[in-house]
Amino acid sequence: MSKERIRAALAFGKERTEKGDKPAGNTIPVPAGSTKNKKRLGRGIGSKTGKTGGRGSKGQYARNTVRRGFEGGQMPIHRRLPKRGFTSIFHKDFFPINLRDIEKSGLTGNIDAKIMVESKILDNEGTLFKILGTGEITKAVHIVADGFSASAKAKIEKAGGSVKLRSELASKEA
Repeated sequence: MSKERIRAALAFGKERTEKGDKPAGNTIPVPAGSTKNKKRLGRGIGSKTGKTGGRGSKGQYARNTVRRGFEGGQMPIHRRLPKRGFTSIFHKDFFPINLRDIEKSGLTGNIDAKIMVESKILDNEGTLFKILGTGEITKAVHIVADGFSASAKAKIEKAGGSVKLRSELASKEA
């Protein structure tokens, strides 16, 4: 056990071993109040949870458990409702970024995920994002993204810029 870990453990909480005392072996002292005893049900009427043990009186819920979704033999709602569609395991969710967002942030030149994270348009570089054509772009920008709508591609190229897919660049580097 490292000395830093022991020092950090000793510094945590109020009721700890004295500064000079070292914990034996690999045990780290436990702060008071961090562990709690299990609720002891059915241990006499003086214990507040005696006799029926918090289950009320009689009935199925007092005697045994009932699984979730059980409706007393009636056809459960999850079986009454029809199944609709499916979710493809290959589906990818793209974060939409409009041209007006790029124009508003004042980005110019080469724009990629790293620059968009710095300008707070994206949360992280690994996010898949698609450029959409809402808004106008006046400057020539060279954008690397995971997808482009047809209108966005046309507007970027009309302004003198270019578009590239991130997947194409990754396959060329590999």
